[in-house]
Amino acid sequence: MINVKIGWFTSAGGEGSLGLFESTLNAINARNINGSISFVFINKDYGENKNSDKFMDIVQHNKIPLITFSSKKFKESNKKNWSELRSNFDHKIINLLDDYTVNIAVQAGYMLIAPLLCKHFTTINIHPALPGETIGTWKKAIWDVIEKKSYETGAMVHVSTQKVDEGPVISFGRYSLNDENFREEWKIIERMSIKEIKDKYGEDLRLFNLIRQKGLIFERKLLSETLARISNNQISLKNNNPVDLSASIS
Repeated sequence: MINVKIGWFTSAGGEGSLGLFESTLNAINARNINGSISFVFINKDYGENKNSDKFMDIVQHNKIPLITFSSKKFKESNKKNWSELRSNFDHKIINLLDDYTVNIAVQAGYMLIAPLLCKHFTTINIHPALPGETIGTWKKAIWDVIEKKSYETGAMVHVSTQKVDEGPVISFGRYSLNDENFREEWKIIERMSIKEIKDKYGEDLRLFNLIRQKGLIFERKLLSETLARISNNQISLKNNNPVDLSASIS
């Protein structure tokens, strides 16, 4: 068993990122995870967004060190393309976090590609698709599931690398989209193309939102269980065989 010191990176965009943080904090407080969150970094300043403001308030309420640095303001003040600024921004963050020592960094809803951070910290990321499936945003992952008429999907935790969503997978889990809550919704679109579905319903499609809500809950459990097993030496970040946690978190 190791005492895991966690650094938390997030853009604090909404319920997804906040839910991942709170579920992990609850697991630490319940001693399911042997460790602590050493700091939270948010790439926004207070006042930029009501969701990130709420997140910051919760971090401070729990007396966890909060470090903020606005990527939006950094880009505006430097007046360059983000691709030219990314390394400088990462260097600034690394300097800001110089006083903190962590075993592992978690990217949970951190919406920036951060190659230098991945080199500086051993970093894991939660991704809303199974290994070998969608690379990209949670919205793209859901649309891919709908287009393929997949009655099963899942999520994975992988080590972050410079290749987005392509680092070594350490854990994953599957869940069904074919229970009674979903069957009628699948019938509604069974004869429609993905273009027809998007044109008629867009993200208001009930099936889209059912998949999103089930995914949010599942991802919280998957991340917490993965961190718990890392702290108990049951999952290694150097493991070449991803651990299937479906049965543990169903």
